[in-house]
Amino acid sequence: MVVAEDIKVPSWDLYELSIPCTVFGKPQPDLADPWYELRLCGAGEAPPDGSPAGTGLSLRTRHGLDDLVGADTVIVPSVPDPCVDEGRPLPPALITALRRAYDAGARMVSLCTGAFALAEAGLLDGRRATAHWMHTAQLAARYPKVRVDDSVLYVDDGDVLTSAGLTAGLDLCLHLVRRDLGAHIANQLARRMVVPAHRPGGQAQFIDLSVPDTDDGGLGPVLDWARAHLDRPLTVEDLARRAAMSTRTLHRRLRAATGTTPLQWLLNQRLARAQSLLESTDLPIERIGELSGLGTANNLRHHFLRQVGVSPGEYRRAFPRTAPGPSPSADGNRPRGVQGRRRTGRGEPGAR
Repeated sequence: MVVAEDIKVPSWDLYELSIPCTVFGKPQPDLADPWYELRLCGAGEAPPDGSPAGTGLSLRTRHGLDDLVGADTVIVPSVPDPCVDEGRPLPPALITALRRAYDAGARMVSLCTGAFALAEAGLLDGRRATAHWMHTAQLAARYPKVRVDDSVLYVDDGDVLTSAGLTAGLDLCLHLVRRDLGAHIANQLARRMVVPAHRPGGQAQFIDLSVPDTDDGGLGPVLDWARAHLDRPLTVEDLARRAAMSTRTLHRRLRAATGTTPLQWLLNQRLARAQSLLESTDLPIERIGELSGLGTANNLRHHFLRQVGVSPGEYRRAFPRTAPGPSPSADGNRPRGVQGRRRTGRGEPGAR
């Protein structure tokens, strides 16, 4: 059972809605017979003929929230943006229906922001869960009982499963097929869908590692200076001396301005530089380690695997450059206009 929270589905939400429909809705009798029986469930009354649908499409279903009870699996692909960004309440009837379905023994699944519905229903309390990395901070702040992990593609917690956004929903749906029908069938289905059965790493390799610019005018120049000299063996003392303040004051002000410590800030900037060079140049790993300030190739691989979840080589293959990229300047500055991404996750079982 796939639940569409809003009868008027915005066009940008159709992707998450279409994923379970594609995976579970099309019969595959040569792979497994019987296949899944997919039903779309709307959380409200369908609009009358001729009514405006706004920027989305009007979803008409034969099934309502009462039909969730008795479903083997309930999937919430997403919730409306205002429920995430503005804190608009989700319909109480939907939350009640999700709780009833879970109490009746249904396996509960969310894709992307659908995790907010499961969390509101209390189904993620005390559990590890994920959502799209752009919304995990909001999920953690709004539902402190949920152990939010922004590094993985999905989390399998037995009878409750959550995925990151967009294509990570496809990873989770294929995982469900793998759990239910075996790896061979899941692999054959993935082949038909022209997607990998497994993706290396998790969603953290897609997260922007760069720390937001600070409004602290006293820190801006020293941080710009540090970014321009990442190939040097910088220390917190170097930054504090450059900013003409004590290391304790630097730590306090940088933490307040960026939400991170000086050491973590430096590491994030070095990783972002390495990611940029991997994406935009053909430089060997050893040289990238030097230019990013991460040192040897082994040290670069260590931090990449720990923070990004994949090796530098795997990252370079995932983000190949399509045109000749700018060469790094003589002082090792990162090419302009190329943004970094962040670290990532782990493999099965239980999380990808």
